[in-house]
Amino acid sequence: MQKVTVQALVDGGKASAGPPIGPALGPTGVNLYQVVQKINELTAKFKGLKVPVTIIVNPEDKSFEIEVGLPPTSALILSELGVEKGSKDAKQSKVGNLSMDAIVRIAKMKSEKLFANSLEAAVRTVLGTCLSMGVTVEGKNPKEIQKEILEGKYKELLSQA
Repeated sequence: MQKVTVQALVDGGKASAGPPIGPALGPTGVNLYQVVQKINELTAKFKGLKVPVTIIVNPEDKSFEIEVGLPPTSALILSELGVEKGSKDAKQSKVGNLSMDAIVRIAKMKSEKLFANSLEAAVRTVLGTCLSMGVTVEGKNPKEIQKEILEGKYKELLSQA
């Protein structure tokens, strides 16, 4: 029999046997309690964030594997800020300010998933996400920071990676 793959977005450390996991895995006969317990164990470090997980079940022997992805860039930004939502009008209202150190930290976490060929490119991508969410960086519009990066202002910070 073919393996069953289920993808879900769960709260870090707080997955439950309810939707979306329970209904999707119930027909496979796998022990839901064990699956949920393992997901919570693997996602505990992402408490308060939505985390993508992939559950691969072998229905014949009821074994399972769990792959944990990284939370979306926007969720990591909100977590750094300690706020729940981005701005509804990013041009007019700002929800918070991040340091370049925080931007670099997020970019390092997400660099593989961003398909960026350098840390600088990953940082510029994260800055673009900040722009659309109404988040300033170092008290400035993220577009200004992107220009400063291209001018070489943050070369030292970006080379410490």
